[in-house]
Amino acid sequence: MNDCIEKSIELKAPVSRVWRALTDYREFGEWFRVKLDAPFEPGKVARGQITYPGYEHVVWRATIKAIEPEHLFSFTWHPYAVDASVDYEAETPTLVEFRLEPSTTGTLLRITETGFDKIPCGRRAEAFRMNEGGWTAQLENIRNHVA
Repeated sequence: MNDCIEKSIELKAPVSRVWRALTDYREFGEWFRVKLDAPFEPGKVARGQITYPGYEHVVWRATIKAIEPEHLFSFTWHPYAVDASVDYEAETPTLVEFRLEPSTTGTLLRITETGFDKIPCGRRAEAFRMNEGGWTAQLENIRNHVA
């Protein structure tokens, strides 16, 4: 199994617009489908309620790692942590990075998620599979959001 998910998409929007969609917690919540409690801040935990149908019982949690304006936004989280009876905090989280580059049509957005090799064997393959598909869907969500 691969340890890394890599996705990219060309967005027909300027870097500044895509950056705002990624780092403004309200805009991020709109396309990512999570109602966040507060703005993103490096070193702090971001929390919110997932609004995606079927996952409304899940609290979204991520530790913001980097906010480098119009270039890099990153956080760590516990992938596919959807079972309320499981304490995921003992697990090593994965790292999600959003990288932006200007392109001839607007912005190239690259998303990588690494660290799946640290997820416990019993849930590693499912977490990878669900996030692989999830990032594909999220690319379409952000494309529609910034259009």
